[in-house]
Amino acid sequence: MDTPDDRAAARLRWTRDMLHEPLLRLAPASGDASFRSYWRGTRGTGRSVIVMDAPPAHEDIRPWLDIAARLRAAGLVAPEVYASDATLGFIAMQDLGSSTVLPLLASDAVDALYARALDALLIMQRKVDGSGLPLYDAPRLIAEMELLPTWFLERHLGMQLVCADWDTLELAMRRLCNSALAQPRVFVHRDYHSRNLLALPDGGIGIIDFQDAVRGALTYDLVSLLKDCYIAWPTAQVRRWALDYRTRAVGAGLWPAARDEADFLRAFDLMGLQRHLKVLGIFCRLYYRDGKAQYLADLPRVLGYALEAARADPDFADLAALLQRATAGRDLTQPRA
Repeated sequence: MDTPDDRAAARLRWTRDMLHEPLLRLAPASGDASFRSYWRGTRGTGRSVIVMDAPPAHEDIRPWLDIAARLRAAGLVAPEVYASDATLGFIAMQDLGSSTVLPLLASDAVDALYARALDALLIMQRKVDGSGLPLYDAPRLIAEMELLPTWFLERHLGMQLVCADWDTLELAMRRLCNSALAQPRVFVHRDYHSRNLLALPDGGIGIIDFQDAVRGALTYDLVSLLKDCYIAWPTAQVRRWALDYRTRAVGAGLWPAARDEADFLRAFDLMGLQRHLKVLGIFCRLYYRDGKAQYLADLPRVLGYALEAARADPDFADLAALLQRATAGRDLTQPRA
């Protein structure tokens, strides 16, 4: 097995060879919630380059390359690829900068930034070729939500689930799955939020971390953006953004006009509930399995989204009660021994 030093040497050697830059150096650019890492180097021309390092034993770069090409073909801004090697797990790509949307979001800037992100989302849903992508189908949706009992309730909270709890979870998962599958299918980025969007100097939006794209429910990426796991906005404001997007989706032929605003908001909220149940599990798994503690700090916000949606819908009252009982008096940001 390669050591980190072996991997670093191979990464630098490959980059220098592929870009014909014998003096190029690489420095950390950013990490990732997966096994991927990103490195920045400066070419002889003075322009920088980003290198993705995705160890083949853990990651396959081919989906990333495929989706990047689809996004660019639709006129969206995704990194241009200079060189790649799926066997080694390296990609040398265009540096779109490090100005993610998240730290720029303030009350006086959010409308303009979200307008840009929603413009890009509409193009993505209208124009990106989704043929051949995996379907966001029932097994995939259910498997994601099953991370909640495994990693959040049992591992993080130490809860001993009884038969009645499992009945509540299984019924809620089935209802959420049915709601998602009843929506029109479009290209789904699957992690379309403020940390994966770049504010570009020309006023555009750069899109990254898209390798897990699928074909699925129209509201999935919308709720990822508007009910962001890393920042929250007033409910009324979120609903205004969501309904404005519905109007545009109806105009583009993506959402049936017969499904009114109340129907759209319910589909949006339940899609968010599905996503946030999954994320509660993922963030705990990132700590207990992968040693990435920073995600625990975001658990209260994600739980807040889940409880708000579950409490607002009588079909999910039992789920809301279960989540409330499991988390009452607990500091979710603190790990369990």
